[in-house]
Amino acid sequence: MRRGRRLMVLAAAILAAGLGYLVFEARVAREFDALDSSSPARVLARPWTLRAGDRVDPRRIIDHLEKVGYRSVSGRTPQTGEFSTRGRDLLVGRRALRLGGLVDPGVRARVRFQRNGRISAIRDVEGNNLEQLLLDPEVIGASLGQRSRDRVPVRLDEVPEHLVDALLTVEDRRFHEHGALDLRRIAGAALSNLRQRRIAEGGSTITQQLARTLFLSTDRTVLRKVREAAIAVALERRFSKHRLLEAYVNHIYLGQHGGTAIHGFGRAAQFYFGRDISELTLGQSAMLVGIVRGPSVYSPHRHPERARARRDMVLRQMHAVGHLDDARRDAELEADPEIRLPPERNFDARWYLDFLRRELAAGDASLNPEGGGPAVISSLVPELQRAAETAVSSGIRSMERRRPRLTEQAAPLQGALVALDPRTGDILAMVGGRSYGESQFNRAADARRQPGSAFKPVVALAALTPGADPSFTLASVLKDEPLALDTPAGVWKPANADRAFLGPIRLREALEGSRNVPFARLGLAVGPERIIEIARRLGIEGPLAPYPSLALGASEVTLLELTAAYAVLAAEGRRTPPRSAIAVFGRDGAIRQTAAGRSDAVISPAEAYLITSALRGVVDRGTGRGVREAGYHGPVAAKSGTTNGSRDAWFVGYTPELAVGVWVGFDDGMPTGLSGSRAALPIFADFMIRVLGSRGGRGFRAPAGVEWIDIQPETGLRAGWGCRGEPELFLSGTAPEASCGYWRVPRRRTTMSPATMSPATR
Repeated sequence: MRRGRRLMVLAAAILAAGLGYLVFEARVAREFDALDSSSPARVLARPWTLRAGDRVDPRRIIDHLEKVGYRSVSGRTPQTGEFSTRGRDLLVGRRALRLGGLVDPGVRARVRFQRNGRISAIRDVEGNNLEQLLLDPEVIGASLGQRSRDRVPVRLDEVPEHLVDALLTVEDRRFHEHGALDLRRIAGAALSNLRQRRIAEGGSTITQQLARTLFLSTDRTVLRKVREAAIAVALERRFSKHRLLEAYVNHIYLGQHGGTAIHGFGRAAQFYFGRDISELTLGQSAMLVGIVRGPSVYSPHRHPERARARRDMVLRQMHAVGHLDDARRDAELEADPEIRLPPERNFDARWYLDFLRRELAAGDASLNPEGGGPAVISSLVPELQRAAETAVSSGIRSMERRRPRLTEQAAPLQGALVALDPRTGDILAMVGGRSYGESQFNRAADARRQPGSAFKPVVALAALTPGADPSFTLASVLKDEPLALDTPAGVWKPANADRAFLGPIRLREALEGSRNVPFARLGLAVGPERIIEIARRLGIEGPLAPYPSLALGASEVTLLELTAAYAVLAAEGRRTPPRSAIAVFGRDGAIRQTAAGRSDAVISPAEAYLITSALRGVVDRGTGRGVREAGYHGPVAAKSGTTNGSRDAWFVGYTPELAVGVWVGFDDGMPTGLSGSRAALPIFADFMIRVLGSRGGRGFRAPAGVEWIDIQPETGLRAGWGCRGEPELFLSGTAPEASCGYWRVPRRRTTMSPATMSPATR
């Protein structure tokens, strides 16, 4: 009877142990699936697409290719991951691009340039014309999760065969024959270690190493080895050899980059050689396999001779087991491994990345890159970000050198810059201050400050829009003379910056010269409600107080808001809200979210062009002429802004392809003593020259619905016999019919209601 009880107890114990192991095995399988499927959320720059007709310096393309790991070759046709130049041709072996779930197959392309720098044609190696050539985007950031592991997951069929051969040769030759443990190898390793009286050889299988990498610490204890073996058995029972080998290739530790651990051969190929894993040579694969045993000891960057010796050992072992013949072994032993240091990123996009993460999380919490997994195609253009950071930092330092008193404040002088693509709303560059390390507050997106005169184009648009009552044109004459207005807060007396008055002045001249009093009168005539309506159309969403001072920029806006409003003018009246993410891909590679760049026509192209015409005059003749003095001579429309007491300095402008806003000031609102033209304009001009060159980019085109008419400057009337005029731009049919000369121009319309007459004709 006692024997029966013992058997029952033993059976129960065995059953409990079995059930316990099954629970353990299931947990290991779940955790393995989660760990293997997770990956860093990589944020990619906006892809650069080349098209025939583009004007681009070939050196910019070459610089970009080098930054993303392409190698320059000569004397032969470039293969995948290579490029070369022949005369005015640039030959590129473009890699296959995997942008989340989108795959663009690799292609060998020839880009032909004209003498003027335009691309005349893009063809493949067979001579077929290509509509476009998409270049590899730079990685601008990654969320690595709590483990700070950086890796680039790859499929096993993407891994070169010689890397797999090298790995199995050195780490586990019988991988496909044994189970979780290789008892023969364990016994052999133990015997060897006894002979040498030290740990000279390990007996861990690839599955054991994988278990250690994913689940365990690096402590060398008997308990850890037991747990390692148990986890390895569970993995081998639940998963195929193919899956386990692929996981090993993706997770094994292969070095350190600062505080970030490099895991997996996909990332290591980039980190040590600047190559995609598919482009590794046999020698490079052997070197990577060689450093598995001790990445800190055999690091190709820190110990190149040790790494080379380790590579040679791997090659000799591959030869010994028959993977290499004598000639191949000898050739690879002599070959240069072409070790490359990881490219230093010479820009800091952390304000932008913070903004991107916030925008994604606000839209869908599951898309937050901090959660790991998704790939994000961002709107950022690294070249523009570098230019923006350089322009802001050098501009602030230059101001502080010229005016040392700026450094005597409790907090440092700050600057911010944002650049948008008016056609898509893409945020191309964002600088939120002078140093992210000192302050993470994003002054480009989050600081609400008074824009001063930089708000005047909104007021002018409200006055020039058809249907306004009273109606105005750029030739309308305004009074530049003292104004006093009773308000609930007291008497409001706006003043010009120069404390002078010019008398009658045309609206265009008032905008070009940034005259406050005429614009205060214009705002009173138009009304704050109409100004707010136009501001909302342009995308300004913050609070706008309906007071007379609104016309002079007394209500607070963000730099991003105001720059986006100017972008509507650059886009010929179409508003596309700013976006930081173009597309987001989930862990499975499927598109989770796209930002299509919704575009709405909020004003007519003709209305936008009127303001553009006046703002071009600001740069050519008015308060923005410092842009020309700084050396930028391309097409541009812009406006400066300065608030009371010189607390905030603004300069916002645009071309057909770029809208840029700059702000300079102190966080606590202390006066800088500098106007927008002195503080923000130099940064704006520096950025434009760095990005578009001194000659600039595309010019503005005049849309239908506008006409040039000669106008007498003093009266705003149509020029005629006895009085000469200057050309002025009007919406078609809105030019004054009255002439300043002896003869009157025949009326175009039989009647003109007072509501549609300009003040100059009444």
